[in-house]
Amino acid sequence: MKVYDLQCAQDHRFEGWFASEEDFLSQNERHLIDCPMCGNQQVNRLPSSPRLNLSGATKATSSENRRLQEKLQDELLSAARAIIANTEDVGDAFAEEARRIHYNESEERGIRGITTAAERMALADEGIDVFSLPVADVVKQTLQ
Repeated sequence: MKVYDLQCAQDHRFEGWFASEEDFLSQNERHLIDCPMCGNQQVNRLPSSPRLNLSGATKATSSENRRLQEKLQDELLSAARAIIANTEDVGDAFAEEARRIHYNESEERGIRGITTAAERMALADEGIDVFSLPVADVVKQTLQ
């Protein structure tokens, strides 16, 4: 088993597990690998330290830890569902609409959308609080 550090074109870093280097190359060429944060399929392998995954080499997760992990995952998914259910999707116009709301040019309400890192920094410089909720497109469909 090969574990690679990967990065998408949007600079999101994540880990991928593959049977071999050829398996990674094949899947990447066919655009079968996508970023779990944004769904981008332009994925590059980053330099990483070797890591061996040997069966039985690590202690199995206890059932209590597994239950706690499942509970946390359920709570995070519930929070994401609540955010999506109680906000308006303004798409690519997020930064513009956030400014309108901040400067009282538009009604105050919860919004969500897409913005770049530079736009988020500019909003923060203007005193507009925003946060990223990285949810893959596949997950977004099941949240609503």
